[in-house]
Amino acid sequence: MSLISLNLWSLGHVIQWTFVGRFLLKNWYVFFMLSIGWELLELVLPYEFTTESLSNKISDLLVNCIGFYFGIFLRREEVS
Repeated sequence: MSLISLNLWSLGHVIQWTFVGRFLLKNWYVFFMLSIGWELLELVLPYEFTTESLSNKISDLLVNCIGFYFGIFLRREEVS
C-alpha cells in the first residue's frame, strides 16, 4: 500500500483548489478548515464516491494544498 494514491478525482481537487486560491480565498486557515472539514464529512456521507482508503484521504489533502498554493501563486504573479 503506497502512501500517495492519485486518481482522476485528484486532478479535480487540484483544479478546484487552484481556482479557489486564485479567485476566492487567500487565507490558509480557512483553506485548511474547508479542506479537512470536507474529508471528515466524507466519512459520514452515504455515497459510494466518498468511500476511500486512508492513503487516498491523505493524498487528497496533499493535492488540495498543492492546488491552493498554485492558486495563491497565480494571484501573486498578477499583482507584481
